[in-house]
This record gives sequence, structure tokens and C-alpha cells, in this order.
Amino acid sequence: MAKKSYTVRAYIKGVDQTPRKVSLVAALVRGRTVEDALVILEHVPKRSATPVKKAIASAKFNAINNHGLDGKTLLISTLSVTVGKRLRRFKPASRGRALPFEKKTSNILVEVTGAEKPKKKPAAKKADDKKAAAKPAAKKEEK
Repeated sequence: MAKKSYTVRAYIKGVDQTPRKVSLVAALVRGRTVEDALVILEHVPKRSATPVKKAIASAKFNAINNHGLDGKTLLISTLSVTVGKRLRRFKPASRGRALPFEKKTSNILVEVTGAEKPKKKPAAKKADDKKAAAKPAAKKEEK
């Protein structure tokens, strides 16, 4: 019987970095296995590697804990960085003026695909265990 593959998501909103900078790091690990991606991001010297690593780790743990997937078979199927909210701010300038600028934020979407973890069969009972289970324990009366 073929193993079914499932897709699990993790979505991080409002990362305080521009999407252009975050997508450079995301391109390094797109399409790789989750374990390889986490090792690569551990050694990338960019500030945007941290939120991407957290998003991938979150998707991994969602897949393992919530959906019962095998951690060794996980593969990053989608890793997209989109534009988040833009915060309007003003910078003081000469002669009492204020110059507007925008602080850009990013949203990171990670979809992880993997196979379901094989279920363990219950252990076979020994003959001694069957005899012990058949005889109820005698109760002692105390006076």
C-alpha cells in the first residue's frame, strides 16, 4: 500500500524586515528537506535567517505533533515571502519639516509535505500474562 503524503502549513505575519531581504534567504532553502534547510539557515549570516528558520521549525513541529507525520520524510513544498503591512512613519528634517517613510514588513508561508508515521502494532501478550490476567487477585481482610 502506498503511503499518503500530507501538507501542513505555518504562517508568520509581521516580520520587521523587507520582503526583498527575507526572500533572498528563503531562496536558499526552497525545495529542500526540512533537516537540510534548518542546518543551512543555522550558518547563514543574515538577520532574516532567524524568522525563516522559526517558520520552518514551526511547520515541522506542527506536522509531527498535530498531524502525526514522520519527521524524516518532511520536504519543503512551498516557501513564499509576501508583503505585509507598511507602517507609516516620519523623519524630522530641516526647517521644521517631516519627511514620510514606510517601514515594510513581511509575511512568511511555509508548507511542508511528508508521509504519515507508520503505526506500531501492539505487543503480543505472553502466556504468563494471560494467566495472571485471568485470575483476579484475592483480597485480604484486615481486622
